[in-house]
Amino acid sequence: MEWLWTDIFSHPLWAFSTLVLGLVVRAQRRGPWDPRACPVELKGKTAIVTGANTGIGKFVALDFARRGARVILACRSEARGSAAVREIRRRSGNQDVHVRLVDTSSLASVRAFAEGILREEKQLHILVNNAGASGLRRAITPDGLEVSFATNHLGPFLLTSLLLDLMKSSAPARIVNVSSVNHWKGVVDFSHFHGDNLTYTMDSVYNHTKLHNILCTNELARRLQGTGVTANSLHPGVVMTEVMRNYNWLIRLIFNLVGIFFFKSAEEGAVTTIYCAVSEEVEGISGKYFDSDCSLVLPAPLARDSALATKDFEVCERLTAKL
Repeated sequence: MEWLWTDIFSHPLWAFSTLVLGLVVRAQRRGPWDPRACPVELKGKTAIVTGANTGIGKFVALDFARRGARVILACRSEARGSAAVREIRRRSGNQDVHVRLVDTSSLASVRAFAEGILREEKQLHILVNNAGASGLRRAITPDGLEVSFATNHLGPFLLTSLLLDLMKSSAPARIVNVSSVNHWKGVVDFSHFHGDNLTYTMDSVYNHTKLHNILCTNELARRLQGTGVTANSLHPGVVMTEVMRNYNWLIRLIFNLVGIFFFKSAEEGAVTTIYCAVSEEVEGISGKYFDSDCSLVLPAPLARDSALATKDFEVCERLTAKL
């Protein structure tokens, strides 16, 4: 008897096995560390999360609020940020949750935000640099910087630098930089910062920025030795968030269809960031890179080049210095 592929695909067993496989894959997306099982409290602590009005950032901020922290959502949109504050207050029962405006693509905005924080806050224990974008079209900011590099790297770099003294005086404190496994496909070319020698195919520019994240995190950690402030970077996993909003509708459709079974939800994607920010296991660990299951892993060889990290950090210092 001759079977056709259409006979197999139309058989009820095919639909059932596909459903079972999907459920198994979904179950495997959860790592071994569960934030809800972590007893660490953050009462009396202050935390800042950039890009916290949606996606990973919002669930990170929600977790901190549930632990009793004073949480500042650093967002571009006041309307969306305020909506996130109301939701987090309601779900956590913590009213000490606030929104402050910052656009990490603008160094002036970052400076204004940092000035406000230094004026209003007496301490800062956790800084999560989560805000980022992929698929942005080529553009040069008023600072003369390529917009993806400004948004994903140089803005967060400057923000961290401006808040370092406050964090040192609040030690122990932790800096958590959300990078990506995509850094393996990145390269370092300092002309990229000004928009030169870049190709805008898919996520190539994003990949470069994520490599810079890890390099500068490692150099920052080296410089912070003995201060009580740690700095680590991480890959959150492939997560169903708004990170794809700048791509065309077909790419977004494919991403979302595949993601239903294989990609993490924003809540699942927030776990490694939370782990790096609050877990007792990470206490004292600095200059490391964590995978999406909260495990310590080695980043790409280029990201482990200490001489390159030092040079990268110095270039970023010059580019973000106030002239």
